[in-house]
Amino acid sequence: MTVRVANGARPPAASVLLAAVVSIALWFIPYAAIVNYPFGLFVTFIHEGGHAVAAIVTGNSVQSLSVAMNGSGETYTTQGGMFSQMLIASAGYVGSMAFGALLLVLIREGIAARIVLAGSCLLVLALTLGFGLIEPIVAGGALSGIPFTVVAGAILSVGLLALARFASPQVAAFFASLLAVQCVLNALLDLKTLFFLSSPFSAIAQTDAQNMANATHIPAIFWTVLWIAIAFGILWFTMRLYVGSRAARV
Repeated sequence: MTVRVANGARPPAASVLLAAVVSIALWFIPYAAIVNYPFGLFVTFIHEGGHAVAAIVTGNSVQSLSVAMNGSGETYTTQGGMFSQMLIASAGYVGSMAFGALLLVLIREGIAARIVLAGSCLLVLALTLGFGLIEPIVAGGALSGIPFTVVAGAILSVGLLALARFASPQVAAFFASLLAVQCVLNALLDLKTLFFLSSPFSAIAQTDAQNMANATHIPAIFWTVLWIAIAFGILWFTMRLYVGSRAARV
């Protein structure tokens, strides 16, 4: 049985492949972390946004969303019952993987890269203003995370809007693919780190998996492995969209 990339998927697949090669190459180039830094912040916004959206969906409220200079992030919400706590805790890693997969699907289905970039711009801007600025002030919570969160969100939003408005179709397609690949790869790398932090032999760390353990009394390592399985399931399903049917036999 021979499988091939579907004809209609070849142009976007080439863009995604190039983005993946560039993303992996950046890991091995000295000081390339500077180039990769804005994309890491973007993924952090998506991760924390997943927590925020899950809180809203389950009838809870978001008190603050902040992104730190080192690329980490925090989202404080009301917790509700056990189900809502589980959904909120799971929505970070799984949400960033799902968002990356969604971008890949949109690219595969021929949605203009400019629309993908503009939509990502609006999402980051909404998270920044709504949960990174307005909610912390209204809720009277910690305000220390506001300055960098607002500056980072504004710069990312302007950059994405500029790409959507002024970049050529080829450049826009590359950066849309790069956002998708960065979300997917960072989700997997972060889950690998979480796996070691959740090990029974590691000191207890305040992570999403530990929040799940606190809510369910099931060890954090179980939830980490489950999220890894879900992430690979999402990735496998998405990659299947780029594979065509069997080659016709002569």
